[in-house]
Amino acid sequence: MFSPYYKKSGRSAPTDHSALNVALYGPGARWTMTERGQDAVVQEAATLAIGPSSLRWTGEALEIDIVERDKRLGIPWQRAVRGKIRVIPEALNATAFALDPAGRHSWHCLAPRARIEVEMDKPALRWSGSAYLDSNSGSESLEEGFRVWHWSRAHTRCGSVVSYEGIRRDGSPFASALRFAADGTPHKAELPPVAPLANTVWQMERQTRADGGYARVLKTWEDAPFYARSTLASRLYGEPVTAVQESLDLDRFSSPIVQFMLPYRMPRRV
Repeated sequence: MFSPYYKKSGRSAPTDHSALNVALYGPGARWTMTERGQDAVVQEAATLAIGPSSLRWTGEALEIDIVERDKRLGIPWQRAVRGKIRVIPEALNATAFALDPAGRHSWHCLAPRARIEVEMDKPALRWSGSAYLDSNSGSESLEEGFRVWHWSRAHTRCGSVVSYEGIRRDGSPFASALRFAADGTPHKAELPPVAPLANTVWQMERQTRADGGYARVLKTWEDAPFYARSTLASRLYGEPVTAVQESLDLDRFSSPIVQFMLPYRMPRRV
C-alpha cells in the first residue's frame, strides 16, 4: 500500500506489486521490502508465496518462511535475512470494521492476542513472546481516504485493547476503542482521553489514548518521514499496560519528496 511503483501504475494490478516487509530492530537490525512482480507471486487459499518467501495458514498458526536480503539502496552489501516465524492465535475474531461511512476501507483484527515464535538464521536470533495479527483492505488508496491516523494495541490480563483514530480526507474525524475478550469477542468501549506524545526526530506528530491522558514513550522503533512505530507505557481502564503505537501521515506520504525517497527504502525486482 506504500509502494511508489504501485502508485505510479495507477493501482490496477496489486499482485504485480507484492512484498514481504521484515523489520528487525536492535542488534542485528534488518529491513526488507523488496517488491516483486506478479510472475513471482503465487496466491492460494491457505498460502501466499512472494518470490522465495512464503506464508501459510496451517489451521493453527500462520507460518512465515523468510528468504530475503536487506537490499536498501545505499547499503554497499546485501545482508541475508532468513528464518521462520510462527504466529499462533490465542483468540480469533470474525468481525471486520469499516473505517469510513462509505465502507471503502476496512480493518479486521484477526487475532487480538497471539503467541509468536521467531527462529532466524540470518541474523542468528531466536525468541518467543506475545503477538497480534490484523489486516487492512480498501477499494481506494489510503491517501484518498485519510489524512492521518493513529493506532495502538495493548494486551491486558484478560484480553486486549485496540484504539483507532484519525482524520479522513474530507476532514471528518473518527475514533474508537475496542476491548477484546479472552475468546476474541470485540466490545466497543468508552474512549480514554487523548494522550499526546512527543514528536519524532522527523517531527511526526503522534498520540494515543490512556487513562488520565498520559502515556510515556519507551522506545521509538520506526521513525520515517510519514510513519512512526513506538512502544508505550500507560494505563488503560485501570490496568498498567505496554502498548504498541503507530502514527501515519498520508499528506506527507503523498509529497513528491517522500515519493522520490521511497525507492531507496523499497527496491523493486521483477
